[in-house]
Amino acid sequence: MIDKIERNSQRALAGIKDGMTVMIGGFGGAGQPTHLIDALIACDVGELTVINNNAGNGETGLAALLLAGRVRKIVCSFPRQVDSQVFDRLYREKRLELELVPQGNLAERIRAAGAGIGAFFSPTGFGTELAKGRETRRIDGRDYVLEFPLTADFALISAFKGDRLGNLTYRKTARNFGPVMAMAARVTVAEVQGVVPVGELDPEVIVTPGIFVQKVVPVSQDLA
Repeated sequence: MIDKIERNSQRALAGIKDGMTVMIGGFGGAGQPTHLIDALIACDVGELTVINNNAGNGETGLAALLLAGRVRKIVCSFPRQVDSQVFDRLYREKRLELELVPQGNLAERIRAAGAGIGAFFSPTGFGTELAKGRETRRIDGRDYVLEFPLTADFALISAFKGDRLGNLTYRKTARNFGPVMAMAARVTVAEVQGVVPVGELDPEVIVTPGIFVQKVVPVSQDLA
């Protein structure tokens, strides 16, 4: 019987090693898998490349991972905000490498990896420093920059409900990058607010099918 439920967060992350690339879902705090991030910190791995929308808030969640010194490089679209002091300090001290990617390109590069697309042209960033040294092309009178997919060894995401097969649903804006990241990574671990029996999730509302999920970690049974 297929059962992807793992109630120990650290065991769910078994296999993450130094130097790996890890996608972490969330748009700011919305949909950020904070329990899995805490477990990742406890795993004592380092030199990670992290792909995320932003670079953390305050000193919790993703910012705590940076503060622990586990990240070598971050790929994101929104690194600086009023409470991104951890990123600011590490970047200014040259202890953290940044690859800045426009948000639309970030989402599409992740989606392209999951869809098996080798590369694509985007007009976003053309004529800016972000396009420096990159291949460009004019198509129908418009200039484009060649973009490549973003893949990862692991994706850590947060969902609303899940079942033992790994099927997932999301809640409102917490959905954000979770679905595309689940498709782009070799191993996807999802923390969920609650586990429901197989068959309870309407197939019409399942956003991420279980084929893209290897581990489901329940963190609460409150599904209100």
